[in-house]
Amino acid sequence: MKPFIVIAAIALLASAPARSQALVDPNKVAPEYREAAEKRRAEQLRQRECALKADLEKVLPRDRTAFLNQCLDTMAAKQ
Repeated sequence: MKPFIVIAAIALLASAPARSQALVDPNKVAPEYREAAEKRRAEQLRQRECALKADLEKVLPRDRTAFLNQCLDTMAAKQ
């Protein structure tokens, strides 16, 4: 049983941690997809801004989705 635990611990340490999705860089995509990449990046920035607001306001995890949806709707209405 001990060798199994050691192997499992090594496997967990060797695996890469899960990371959030990276921001899209419109300059690194093909020219025909640049406009879509710019829109995606703008959406990602809005999502990150709302997530930061949720963190600053210490929104509970159970209320976070509703808060983020409301924040994104508010930002969309401003534009």
